[in-house]
Amino acid sequence: MESILALAIPLVAFVVLVAVFLVLFRRASRALTRTRDEERFRRAVEDLAQRIDESLGGVIERIDVVRRHQVEASVIEPNLLAAREAVTRYEEEAGALHGPIPADEVRANLLAELERAARALAMVSHGCTLMEAASGPHRETEAQTAIKRGYLNTLHAREAIARHAAELASGRPAEQHRWQSGRGS
Repeated sequence: MESILALAIPLVAFVVLVAVFLVLFRRASRALTRTRDEERFRRAVEDLAQRIDESLGGVIERIDVVRRHQVEASVIEPNLLAAREAVTRYEEEAGALHGPIPADEVRANLLAELERAARALAMVSHGCTLMEAASGPHRETEAQTAIKRGYLNTLHAREAIARHAAELASGRPAEQHRWQSGRGS
């Protein structure tokens, strides 16, 4: 009986250790997978935000040149069209982002700001169309107002997208910036 007990005790201890090791290994594996998914999501958002920043930055500079009457409004129409198409592609890409728990909030924030940028670019395009066909001082004022509002909204959308990406990269929760965008960011 003692020999069976002498064999059973180490065997039971070994089985318990294996079970504890398996539980710890499984938890570590989950944590590693979650960390890898979070990092992949962060990199995807940072990459998207950087490309958005470059695209909107270029068109913002072109709009500013028109706003300052340094070039004709018709000159930037191809730039506006390209930027609107790029924003549409970015919206599709942002909608396809999948990641950890905060992914839904980040995706919603990016989509909201991209929609804002699309509306702003449409407003600038409308202002440029009015500027080309301006037949009086009221039309000129309306055109300038549309261009300026579109310019500012595009600029603010660009800044908000960069802020969301920076918050995600730093691991901080999204803060409320109602004074900038009028939405819960």
